[in-house]
Amino acid sequence: MRLQELTKIPKLYFGYADIARALEISTASAKVSASRYVKLGLLVRIKRNMYVLREVWNAAGREEKFVLANLGQTPSYISLMTALDYYEITTQVQRDFFESIAVKRTKEFQVDNSYFRYSKVTGSLYFGFKKEKDFFIATAEKALLDAFYLMSYGRYALDISALDAEKLDRDEIRRQSKEFPLKTKEMLKKHGYLKTA
Repeated sequence: MRLQELTKIPKLYFGYADIARALEISTASAKVSASRYVKLGLLVRIKRNMYVLREVWNAAGREEKFVLANLGQTPSYISLMTALDYYEITTQVQRDFFESIAVKRTKEFQVDNSYFRYSKVTGSLYFGFKKEKDFFIATAEKALLDAFYLMSYGRYALDISALDAEKLDRDEIRRQSKEFPLKTKEMLKKHGYLKTA
């Protein structure tokens, strides 16, 4: 077993070209090897042409999984309850559940006991995120707005009573909310996040 060679790849994740280089085999053989190593439980498949060593996956913390979530569908950024939990704005704790906003499609996939969910938004709402360390994540205010947007269309459930509203910048919510549909703004007003004029 030449898996030892793969441990020398200096990346969190890798693809067929990396496997081919490390094992000095063709790309076609690398695909076969990757599939075999996944079946043997030595590699974890995140998506096509994206693998993580089992021991690396088992040791991965929340932030490494945020990086993998960003790559599970591109472009995307961490948002919703996952981001609100990261900023300690909600008392609801999410374990091994990673929520992202994307522009291509809504999808969900599972790797072991970790769940990755992507909620599609219109391109004009794909903003309000930043690069933190090695991953892209919504600002706290944008995470809230994304949640309210999806809720206003019946596509999301957020426990509003679990939020610490004092940690959110109301001016920033008001500024960013200008891009959102009226029904989202009405819901924000109803819950006291936007002033009623």
